[in-house]
Amino acid sequence: MIDAGGLEYAHARLFARNGERPREADWQRIEVVRELAAALDAASATRLRHLAAGITASQGAHDIEARLRGRWRALVAEVASWMPREWQASLAWCETLVDLPALPYLARGGRALPWMREDPVYRELCVDDLAARTTALLASPLAPLAVAGSASERYFAAWRAEWVRRLPRQRLADAPLLERLATMLEQHLAAFASAAAGDGWPLRRTLQARLTTLFRRAMLDPAAAFAFLALFALDIERLRGELVRRAAFPRSLLAA
Repeated sequence: MIDAGGLEYAHARLFARNGERPREADWQRIEVVRELAAALDAASATRLRHLAAGITASQGAHDIEARLRGRWRALVAEVASWMPREWQASLAWCETLVDLPALPYLARGGRALPWMREDPVYRELCVDDLAARTTALLASPLAPLAVAGSASERYFAAWRAEWVRRLPRQRLADAPLLERLATMLEQHLAAFASAAAGDGWPLRRTLQARLTTLFRRAMLDPAAAFAFLALFALDIERLRGELVRRAAFPRSLLAA
């Protein structure tokens, strides 16, 4: 019997769940349709059905994004629960990656948007007074990111510093596969920041291939859990692109 909370148990769950991820044929099923309703119908007959569950054609772009953020947060919590206790804090911190785009906007004093007021994470930060926002951030689970202030480019560095602090060994050099994964993701972000128009998806495909190789090599290594989450994040990002553009620009798509 495999004990829950051990690496053997976690890896059994990770490899089983990875086998349920969408294949390229599943993506092709939704890419060829123009309307959101048709895309959702097509997704329901593929491995995308779990990612798209609960999303309807009547929802707007913000509702779809909120649903996908919730899907990400739920999966991170689930994966963390499979792992040994000493790895759970660093895995749980991955949940906050979806919050990095919104925080600098709020930190600069941007007007709290209606969708932010409805989000369970951001609603506490949607006070009008900037000083009160900072206080609310410091009192929230996102407090380690407050050091980034209003500079968007500083948020990932702040996120990474807290992630490393939460690692059991607190040194990536002591975890070679995890260090390789971190380097891989940083290289992708750097390449993406300077990418030309049209290079986005080729860069993502390259990253996916590299992550898949690392995931398969990480047998009974904690890096597998982080690699799986990175692969899942790419799936969510791709589905977001397919659904949100149909929700936001239905007439443009129909006229294409």
